Amino acid sequence: MTREEAEEALVAAGGQPDAKFPLLEAAIACAIHDYPFRDPAPARALAEAAAARLRERLDLESPDEALAETLSGDLRLAGDLLTFEDPANTDVVDVADRRRGLSATLGIFYLHAARRCGLKADGVDFPGHFLLRVETSDGPVALDPFSQGRLVLPSELTRRALRAGLTPDVADRLEILMAPVSDRQVLIRLQNTLFARALAAHDYDGAERSALRRAWLDPADHHPWLDVAAAREKQGALTGALEALAKARELDGGAAIAAHAARERVRLRLN
Repeated sequence: MTREEAEEALVAAGGQPDAKFPLLEAAIACAIHDYPFRDPAPARALAEAAAARLRERLDLESPDEALAETLSGDLRLAGDLLTFEDPANTDVVDVADRRRGLSATLGIFYLHAARRCGLKADGVDFPGHFLLRVETSDGPVALDPFSQGRLVLPSELTRRALRAGLTPDVADRLEILMAPVSDRQVLIRLQNTLFARALAAHDYDGAERSALRRAWLDPADHHPWLDVAAAREKQGALTGALEALAKARELDGGAAIAAHAARERVRLRLN
């Protein structure tokens, strides 16, 4: 798959409603868009193996136990503690090979397997750490893909929320802490992580690519175009920055003030 083909796949995915969003294929397209001409077959094979093994386990185990044992025990998926900042941790093609990654990247394989087996599972955009919400006969439970799918108890969720800076009245409300997010937002979270890391490393080309992927995945959101503009400005691509700012203004009039200020700054540099 070329970078252009990956872009086409992401634009197509972005046009789908949340209920039909192709999480695994969109995640593969993101990976190939960043580093093209790689074979995505191992990632697809891992996802299918996870679904097949999970189906077997569900005959004997609860949904949360079966998910954790399948993905972390049978398939050895776990968080990367030693090289946490490695960009490969956000890339499903690399993760399929390394069996190590960030929580949200690992979660894509959990969610794909769960959906293939008819389980109700969703991502949880928990402060500072991605979790999974899995519905069981006893109610929803939280799993941590980074820690071998370990069950996260409500008391621990509250402690984590307090450490992340949430106020006590919010940190005690599990309906907020475990609010599900769409598959689209799971993938966008990964692109946000890549954008922040690329900026910190002064990799402005990489930052632009990650912001563009967010724009394609959520075409109604103006915010990614502001980030595209910022990344292009850092590279000296001022005409491209102006085009991105114009797109942000087109999508959301509420962005007009910020986009106008940025546009004027870039225009001054052009002159």
